[in-house]
Amino acid sequence: MPTDKLKLVSGPQEFFYELIRDALGSQRLAVQPETEFYLVNLMNRFISTESLFGYQSEPGSGVESLALMVKDALDHPAPEHQRSLFRHVGDFSLYVAGYFQESLNRKLVDIDYYIGMGGAAYQAVAQREESPQTQRVYSELSEKFPKFVDVLAEVSEKTTPRTEKDLLRMYEVWVRTRSERAARALQEAGIIPVQTSKKPVMQ
Repeated sequence: MPTDKLKLVSGPQEFFYELIRDALGSQRLAVQPETEFYLVNLMNRFISTESLFGYQSEPGSGVESLALMVKDALDHPAPEHQRSLFRHVGDFSLYVAGYFQESLNRKLVDIDYYIGMGGAAYQAVAQREESPQTQRVYSELSEKFPKFVDVLAEVSEKTTPRTEKDLLRMYEVWVRTRSERAARALQEAGIIPVQTSKKPVMQ
């Protein structure tokens, strides 16, 4: 769907379109129009927790469910079922790692797990798609997954009230992902992340 038609859509979809477009610009990330529209639809769809946890028995079992979905997808003979499960793994991982990034603090599984899982899941979808155009969208989602995490994290910052920034958590994100967004946030707070031969340090 052409992006110029998105402005004609009122409600949450138009709202998220503006946020996603601004975040892509802020991150200096050029993407296909179809991929941009995919991200808008992702945000719009996951407004409902039922959509977010649709494949899970109960909220909060995300890590276990992702692993089970991947196993189910690999074992299932139907390509359509495989695509559906891998797509949800990618969508769920991207949304949690980006929009709920702060909630991953003190969790057993951190952001890098979701980045690895989500990127691999989108690549699996691309390999199973028959349409070249759709293949390109999922390939881009896979290849630029960490960048898209930053995009959704920026959207989250603009839509989720915060009393203070968790700079230590932001630094941990930078250590794990080398996120340009995290580095800029630290620099704006007067903290310069420095890569050393052994371990990054803050100055």
